Amino acid sequence: MLTPVALTIACFAAVAALLVADWRGLAAGRAIAKLAASTCFVLVAVTLGALEFTYGQWIVGALVLGWLGDALLLSRAPKAFMVGLAAFLLSHVLYAVAFASGSLSMPAMAVAALLALVFGVGVLRWLLPHTPDNFKVPVIAYVVVILGMCVAATGHAHASGRWAVLAGALLFTASDISVARDRFVEQSWVNRLWGWPTYFAAQLVLAWTVVNPTGGTP
Repeated sequence: MLTPVALTIACFAAVAALLVADWRGLAAGRAIAKLAASTCFVLVAVTLGALEFTYGQWIVGALVLGWLGDALLLSRAPKAFMVGLAAFLLSHVLYAVAFASGSLSMPAMAVAALLALVFGVGVLRWLLPHTPDNFKVPVIAYVVVILGMCVAATGHAHASGRWAVLAGALLFTASDISVARDRFVEQSWVNRLWGWPTYFAAQLVLAWTVVNPTGGTP
């Protein structure tokens, strides 16, 4: 039987294979390794019993949408990218709903919202000049949603002491910067070299948040 620890190790092994396949230009290997890694992070949450309670169900929903987004972003086609972007946007919404289903600290969220506003303006000032006109509105919406997810993660982490939630949200945000840079600014394997490990680490951390610090379920 696959255990959460074994699946986590398998995910990182698949990410290593993904980086090698992409570096060597092996399209089939890239697809297999990427979807294998994505499947692993979904199964981590499921094997931890996430489907047995509300928070875990929202997390699994977000992870499944992440799997779908990963599949769609295997293509460089604009339509596939747009649908993949929508899948990840909805994934962030489900993460935010999961965090909001628990305790929240309003003061912490207020501070986080201010910081998110400053960060979001900076990112958009950097990114939008490189973004095609038909992608500008979706990109703005995506930035707003992911930063909203980070604000919710901050509120939940501060109120509950579950700081892994915030770590996962911030890792996810960092990985999205690599995707944006690779898609709109400069396509390079270096973007994926740090972006993919960061992304899959984020998904794994968030999958593991279905377990509370004492080993039970929240």
